[in-house]
Amino acid sequence: MSPSLTAPRPVCVSCAAGGGALLLLALLWSGKWTQGTLPVRLAAGLFLLALALLAVLLLVRAGLKQNGLLLALLPIGVAFFVRAACMDYVSYDYRDFLSQWAAFFRDNGGFAAIKEQIGDYNVPYLYFMAAISYLPMPDLYAIKLFSILFDVVLAWGGLRLARVLAPEHPAAGYAAFLALLLLPTVVLNGSYWGQCDSLYGALVLHALACVLDRKPVPSVVLLAVAFSFKLQTIFLIPLWGAFWLCGKVKFRHLLAFPLTYFLTALPALLLGKPLGDILGVYVKQAGQYDQKLVFNAPTLFALLPSTVELSESAMSALAKLGIAAAFVLCLMVLGLLLWRREDLTAHTWMAAAAVLAVGIPYLLPYMHERYFFLADVVILAWACARRRSLPLALLVQVGSLASYAVYLRLKYNFILRAFGQYWVMALESLVMLAALVVALHFFLRALQTAQDA
Repeated sequence: MSPSLTAPRPVCVSCAAGGGALLLLALLWSGKWTQGTLPVRLAAGLFLLALALLAVLLLVRAGLKQNGLLLALLPIGVAFFVRAACMDYVSYDYRDFLSQWAAFFRDNGGFAAIKEQIGDYNVPYLYFMAAISYLPMPDLYAIKLFSILFDVVLAWGGLRLARVLAPEHPAAGYAAFLALLLLPTVVLNGSYWGQCDSLYGALVLHALACVLDRKPVPSVVLLAVAFSFKLQTIFLIPLWGAFWLCGKVKFRHLLAFPLTYFLTALPALLLGKPLGDILGVYVKQAGQYDQKLVFNAPTLFALLPSTVELSESAMSALAKLGIAAAFVLCLMVLGLLLWRREDLTAHTWMAAAAVLAVGIPYLLPYMHERYFFLADVVILAWACARRRSLPLALLVQVGSLASYAVYLRLKYNFILRAFGQYWVMALESLVMLAALVVALHFFLRALQTAQDA
């Protein structure tokens, strides 16, 4: 089968023209940004176009032929024009945290300040914050362009994963690439919000593609780098435990995880940062947001009435119950995979990944709006390879995007009132609960299919 997307030539040319026009408009839009001088803004706009070119080159590398490339220019143009329109927005997170961290590095010698206690991110992201302190570009644009770079890497990871899942349908990989570039939560996360979830999300997608393609060591290395960027990688780390138990990854391969993690921390150690500060960053994060059971995330705890005031002991008990439930879910998934280890397919593994990516953050306390990002991107890549998973991808995206809207708009989407109580995110929680039920259905059905085969 040809790996090229097909369409009549006039349609391909029209798409290419539309995409090219949108990319040109994205560059012109950069001149309207408000930070820095006009030459600096245009330079940032050119860098954004360079990232669009990188997206095209990755599609070429993946084997997309001329007509397919012409077709792909339109969604690529849309994706980068929307990002250009988002670049000037200053989020509360940027104003209160990211901008202050960048200023701290600029005022304290760049990389020399790595040894100081600044921010609550692990050291790989601090290396980047130190690096941009030497640039003449406004911090806002540098931070967002770095995240957009990993939007492209994320799309490439989705392409690779979909290719592994559906080798007989190469177009599935191209669909995953373009769909991830256009996914609303991906667009908003980096170019609008200024967050960096694409960094670890991209690395996890590549790690999944590697392990399913029988490349265990690169997979573990990528997983470790993802974990060094973001604690939320832990939602899918149990899956690598199942890969080990089922023989897809050897114990010696897993040793690459601590070694890689140490190597990511080594530059900070050499720069004088105490080992305790590096190892304790995730412990600090875990205890930083324990004032409420949920922070605008569509989790199980959003089903509690917002008007009910819980005592500290009650909150602690409920939090422990949520953690225990998430742990039981992990054990159940791992146990079922081990039970059917002789008959597992790539799609069974993806169904297990969907259950973990949705279920663990849904059950855990103290979750934030962006913590379903892994579910967003992993399930969408899977849906591009297996269309019956599309309803699941839609449910997850609706629930996740709705929680983004609450934070970015500083306004709840739907407030329900009944029995004298108010629920501010119950509908979003129910949507995500439906996604978890559907993911469990797919997982159990995949196990049953494997048993019957």
